[in-house]
Amino acid sequence: MVIAVTQRSIWSDLVGVGVSERYYDAAGIRTRVLEAGSGTPLILLHGTGGHAETYARNIGPLSRHFRVLAMDMVGHGYSGHAAGDYTMDLFSDHVVGLLDAIGAEQAFLSGESLGGGVACWTALRHPDRVRALSLNTGILARPDEKGIKDLDDIGARTANLAANLNAETIRRRLEWLVFDPASMTDEMVAIRLKVYSQPGMVDTMINVMNTVLQMNRAAFGDTDYYSHTLANIKCPTLVVWTDHNPGKSYEAVKPAIDAIPDHEFHLLRDAAHWPQWEKPDEVNQLMIEFLTRMERRI
Repeated sequence: MVIAVTQRSIWSDLVGVGVSERYYDAAGIRTRVLEAGSGTPLILLHGTGGHAETYARNIGPLSRHFRVLAMDMVGHGYSGHAAGDYTMDLFSDHVVGLLDAIGAEQAFLSGESLGGGVACWTALRHPDRVRALSLNTGILARPDEKGIKDLDDIGARTANLAANLNAETIRRRLEWLVFDPASMTDEMVAIRLKVYSQPGMVDTMINVMNTVLQMNRAAFGDTDYYSHTLANIKCPTLVVWTDHNPGKSYEAVKPAIDAIPDHEFHLLRDAAHWPQWEKPDEVNQLMIEFLTRMERRI
C-alpha cells in the first residue's frame, strides 16, 4: 500500500537530528535556540517577525558539518524583549551576546531578510567575531520603488494582526514570503499563531516591522552609503538571492552585493523571500560547500 504525504512536516525534518531547544543568557536577554551538531558555530538569523523554525529544513543537513544554532532574535519567538528601540545595534549586540554565552570567539553567521542585515552589521562592528557570512535574501541595501510597495504590503499584513489575530491573517502574512503560496504549510501557520498569541507579541512585531520599514526608507536607505559600508566587510561572504524576491529585487541590490570585496553570488529560480524553505536542498548545499571551504582557509 502506498501512503501519500501531502505536506512536509517540520518534525520529519528534525527527527533523528539530535536537535535540542535551549535557552541562553545572551547580553542579558533570555534567548531561545534550536541547536544541533558540533564544530564551528553557525548562527542562523531569521527575518522580521520570524523565529528559529524558519530554518527547520536546514538545521539537520547543516548540523552534519557545523554546530548549528538557530536563534530567536531579541523580541522574536520565545526570546526576551527589549525595553527600547529595536535597532541594528541591539540585534547585533544580541548575536555577539550569544557567542559570548556559548564561549565562541568566532562563528559563521547566516541571515535571512532582516537577519542578513544583522549579520552584515555584526561583521562590520565586530569583524574579529565573524569568520564568514552567508546572506539569504537579506543585505544592507535600499529597495527600489516596487520594493517599497512590497514592503508596505507586508507592513499592512503585519498591522492587520492587531485586529484579526487568527490562522487566516497569519497565513496571509506568511504567503508573502514564498513564490508558491501552497508551499506554506498549516503546521508553520499554527506555530506562528502560537508564537504571536503570547501577551504583547503582536504589538512588538508591529513595532519591529515599522522600525525595519523606516530603516529601509530613511537612515538606512542610501545605496551609496551601503555600498561604501559593505566595502568594509572583511570576511568571505556568500550571497544567495532569488528571482522573485519581494521588497528587494536582485537588480536593486546588485550594487550593494558587488561592493562586498570577497563574495560569491548565486541566484535561485522560482523562489521568493524564503529560499531556505522553498529550495532547502539547493541552499543547504551552497552553504555547506562554501562554509566548509572557509574552514580550510588558513
